[in-house]
Amino acid sequence: MLKTVIPEGKGFEGTRYLAKWLVLGTAIGLIAGFGAVIFIRAIGLATDLFLGAIAGYIPPGPFGEGAAPVEAIGRPWLLPVATGLGGLLSGIIVFSLAPEAEGHGTDAAIAAIHFNAGRLRARVAPVKLVASAITIGSGGSGGREGPAAQISATFGSVLATWLGLSAQDRRIAVAAGMGAGIGAIFRAPLGGAVMAAEILYLHDLEVEALIPALIASIVGYSVFGLFEGWEPIFGAQPGLGFENPVTLVSYALLGIVCGLVGLLYAKSFYGIEALFRRVPLPRWVRPALGGLLVGLLGLVVAGAIHTGYGWVQVAMSPELLALPLWLVLALPFAKILATSLSIGSGGSGGIFGPGMVIGAFVGAAFWRVGHGVLPALPASPAPFVIVGMIALFGGIAHAPLAMMLMVGEMTGNLSLLAPAMIAVALSTALVGDATIYRSQLPDRGSAPAHRVRLSFPLLSSLRVRDAMVAFHGGPGPEGASGAEQVPALAPDEGLDDALEQLSTAGVSSAPVVAEGQTIGELKTRDIVAAYKGALSRGVRRSQRLGPESELLEARLDAESPLTGRMLREVAFPGDALVVSILRDGETIFPKGTTLLAAGDRVLLLTDRRGEDAVKRFLEQRTRSGAREGGE
Repeated sequence: MLKTVIPEGKGFEGTRYLAKWLVLGTAIGLIAGFGAVIFIRAIGLATDLFLGAIAGYIPPGPFGEGAAPVEAIGRPWLLPVATGLGGLLSGIIVFSLAPEAEGHGTDAAIAAIHFNAGRLRARVAPVKLVASAITIGSGGSGGREGPAAQISATFGSVLATWLGLSAQDRRIAVAAGMGAGIGAIFRAPLGGAVMAAEILYLHDLEVEALIPALIASIVGYSVFGLFEGWEPIFGAQPGLGFENPVTLVSYALLGIVCGLVGLLYAKSFYGIEALFRRVPLPRWVRPALGGLLVGLLGLVVAGAIHTGYGWVQVAMSPELLALPLWLVLALPFAKILATSLSIGSGGSGGIFGPGMVIGAFVGAAFWRVGHGVLPALPASPAPFVIVGMIALFGGIAHAPLAMMLMVGEMTGNLSLLAPAMIAVALSTALVGDATIYRSQLPDRGSAPAHRVRLSFPLLSSLRVRDAMVAFHGGPGPEGASGAEQVPALAPDEGLDDALEQLSTAGVSSAPVVAEGQTIGELKTRDIVAAYKGALSRGVRRSQRLGPESELLEARLDAESPLTGRMLREVAFPGDALVVSILRDGETIFPKGTTLLAAGDRVLLLTDRRGEDAVKRFLEQRTRSGAREGGE
């Protein structure tokens, strides 16, 4: 057996890296897709049970989900009962089973990536699904993307832990899960994948998460589409386009307005959340109070409750002109208040979806007020609704690229990218460092996961085994596991990951475990010593070969003429060099007197010009059993 060996590189440069994430990303995407299907149907069931059965009201839906029409509330006096009851049940479920499922799930996943090595408890996913379905289905203003993202992100975390992957791989798995959940539930796989890389930072991207997130997102989208259809959420909008440069002035003004309203959204949400924390009621009761207030608000502005996607569809159509002007102007602020009450009180749901709806309502109000006043406005409000979605949430979430792609996928139209770029750029500039996701960090240099790697780049080329103190029989010293939350390190983990885990846990040493056995101990002083030693020697582990180099691996069988011969007796063509021999799980660094044996995996280094000659030499020898030509 002969194959070309390409060493795994950092990022997405190595074939093994791609192969690994093709498998992991597919698994994460499958869970994301099925999880999104279950979640969206759970919301439908909860909507029928709470809003439908109690209040006699089914909210309007977007075109891609059946386009249910706008109807009057059949029993409006029971709407606060439905929303309050949903909040109460959601609070009981969350605070009795998994309190971390409180609020919006995306921020919790971001926090886990930055501050907890990507660890999420498995029980969070089902609790988040049920509680969020009840919150939204009973009329609470929440988004579907946060729970969908947390479901698949939790699976990514659990899968990486179960497989014994490194902390960095676990973080990437969580990020890929976030992107897959968002991409599936919104039928926007490209936007979801870019969102996974963009949403972690204010001014940076997690580039290593892009390829895994793309794989997971497209799989999740495919699974979701098989069950729920492929139509964009708001229907295809092929007739929309950017036709007059004069309108760029109006789009720029819209971007400024969206930035201001985005700031109001973030400040209102966290302000009301802080108020609820001071309410002298048990935590599980507070969502009921929030739900009751949302129900009362819904009696005045029905578009403020539930997801609001159906009302966005109305805002895109000529029906917008039939709505009272006061209602059009009130919708963005009513949605901000409803979301802050529903999720800020401790209810479960996302804030991404409401942010897009708020932006859509701002765009609709801007068009309605400017219609007949501002020059060259389009005849349809849809372009301003679409750009409003992008500008408002793209700015306050610091995810402009993802939002442009996502909204384009949700409307089946990318022709508005030019005005959207103007609007979201102004919105983002106006927002500054304010954000709707408080767990975001400024950049990768500020992230615990990258701070060590960026500050001490040589550490990424060293492994735990290079610095640990090995135990040679008997248990290790008590200090190796004396503290709580001490991470167990694997010998092949990078020292950058190891140092970050020690820093996060607040300990100075940790056990090194292989195959369930503690084989040594790593201390921070050992890491420093290994780092200084590597610097002084100028020796480091190479992450890649030169452009003209190739690694080949050949497995020797019992009939190979190389078996039983010493290396010095073999004349390999092309100046090929035997680098190592893997035998019975152990690596042998060869000498001239090293005897080749059946079952050996021989690793050879050659250049591209000599690669074919080496392959023919090894394959001929394996097939023919001829004598060595070098004798």
